[in-house]
Amino acid sequence: MSTRGTNFLHQWLANTVPEAVGTDVISVSELAQKLFADAKALGISSTEIEEDTGSAYETILDAIVHHDPGVAG
Repeated sequence: MSTRGTNFLHQWLANTVPEAVGTDVISVSELAQKLFADAKALGISSTEIEEDTGSAYETILDAIVHHDPGVAG
């Protein structure tokens, strides 16, 4: 299990989701690609991210659907 990957994902979502609210499903796939590119730049593999959280695509989509702009992240 990778705490580093999970922490990266949560921080990335906190920084990205507010800008992505209202994003269509196709764009979620692009966000997943951006997530993995950003993680790779820091030496974090997609496996590290997904081993604790499951599908990055589903996690991003869920974060966008359930984002509450009135709640500080």
